[in-house]
Amino acid sequence: MMKENKYDEQTFFSKYSQMTRSQKGLQGAGEWQTLEKMLPDFEKKQVLDLGCGYGWHCKYAVDHGAAAVLGTDISQRMLEEAKKRHSDPKITYQCVAMEEVILPPATIDVILSSLAFHYVAAFETLIKSISVWLKPGGVLVFSVEHPVYTAEGSQDWQYDRQGEIQHFPVDHYYYEGKRETRFLGETVTKYHRTLTTYLMTLLQNGFILEKVIEPQPPAELLEIPGMKDEMRRPMMLLVAARKS
Repeated sequence: MMKENKYDEQTFFSKYSQMTRSQKGLQGAGEWQTLEKMLPDFEKKQVLDLGCGYGWHCKYAVDHGAAAVLGTDISQRMLEEAKKRHSDPKITYQCVAMEEVILPPATIDVILSSLAFHYVAAFETLIKSISVWLKPGGVLVFSVEHPVYTAEGSQDWQYDRQGEIQHFPVDHYYYEGKRETRFLGETVTKYHRTLTTYLMTLLQNGFILEKVIEPQPPAELLEIPGMKDEMRRPMMLLVAARKS
């Protein structure tokens, strides 16, 4: 089955490249202040970044002492950009869907994934693979769109007749699976799963939960138009877990 890959479509990629997080990198990502504090020590570590995009996290790991980093992404365009922006002798980029990555068992110290797991249909299968790749005591740190955010599918506010925000819809929460949503004006397929599924899948596959955080917008960003509304519902879920 061919995996969906919007990021290699020129129109979508062009729009993505205009986003603040694409232009400013880690500092342009609202959740970065929280996520950075969850990251482990990278010194002399073997690191894997699943869905690495432009390679920001790959470069961060190398800059903080990682011995070697493998960044994988399904999008050739993303990886071309990563090689332009974040080329380093210690970073290898591979164009492959994360569900199709093949690695020897117990060879990775740290696995990162930023806002990519919600594009994966078979989450448990992926977590089982991650558990195999990680060395005992190895760490998985990932961010996903929050189940409250993905449940109803449209991922947009409900508005009144004047165009003012009324509320954010949460519906069909327990019906996991495919959602068609609009992102950057394009139709994108994502996968909704409950908070229970995210956390219990880790616990049932040999992981110990270390941190679970629903990041809020930083106080200094609350004056940005629209940012106060981000206090009304969680948009992201950040998880750090250790292989027991």
